[in-house]
Amino acid sequence: MTGKTNMAAELTLLFALSTLWGASYSFIKIGVETIPPVTLIAARTLIAGTILMAILRWRGLRLPRDRQTWGRFVFQACLNSVVPFTLIAWAEQTTDAGLATILNSTSPIFAFLLTVFITRDEAVTGRKLFGVLAGLMGVCLIVGVEALGGFGRELWAQLAIIAATICYAGAAIFGKNFKGLDPMMPAAGSLICGASILLPVSLVVDQPWALTPAPASVMALLALSVFSTALAFVFYFRLVQTLGSVGTTAQAYLRVPVGAAIGVLFLGETLSSTASTGLGCVVAGVIAMTLPPRKGG
Repeated sequence: MTGKTNMAAELTLLFALSTLWGASYSFIKIGVETIPPVTLIAARTLIAGTILMAILRWRGLRLPRDRQTWGRFVFQACLNSVVPFTLIAWAEQTTDAGLATILNSTSPIFAFLLTVFITRDEAVTGRKLFGVLAGLMGVCLIVGVEALGGFGRELWAQLAIIAATICYAGAAIFGKNFKGLDPMMPAAGSLICGASILLPVSLVVDQPWALTPAPASVMALLALSVFSTALAFVFYFRLVQTLGSVGTTAQAYLRVPVGAAIGVLFLGETLSSTASTGLGCVVAGVIAMTLPPRKGG
């Protein structure tokens, strides 16, 4: 009974994470209209990291001080924020949102492949393989085949999103190295490291003091930092420990219906005719990838 309750709580968190990261595409799209990508992501990581550091201090917790842990924070920052956040923000200047969503939602596939061929730290089952394939099929049905019509027009931007997706898959696997730490610690530590890497680049490349961002972009940046980064990262690092890397990356599939719903409700977009079938595939795929293995014979 307790196991079922815990799994229900973890799946609720998984859906919450999908919602927070699903909304991030809209926030980024609005943000990069008047804020350059590097500066947007530097501010995003700085604001989110500062918030989490303040909460840690309020809770009476201190980040570890050993060099080994901070080295892991830096590596996690590169995989989970510095590289993928910047690549996606850059790509969203030219790439259609639907295509960006479908490309970035393939991280469970890369997590699965990395687990199979490199780390081998999670049991690879037929059920997980089914989950990967069902989720990808569902994504294609929700976004609609017409979204693929733009594939190849902005090749470099699309390759950038795929590279970001591979980074996310690697981050989900590497994130398990923080077992034993409060989930807020690797979230705060990696974001602070990310900000320390990106801020000098922003100062040199964009000269942010000379920018005049629109109020809508500033509000999008704040929402992106507080909700889609600070809060989302706390959920993320907890889920990596409880659901595993492949299970946690299942939120990439859930982001598609969430992102589509946001587009319908707030941006006046329409769903493809195959969306309801696709949603069923996504749900089946997520369940297959996140259910714990049965014990015993």
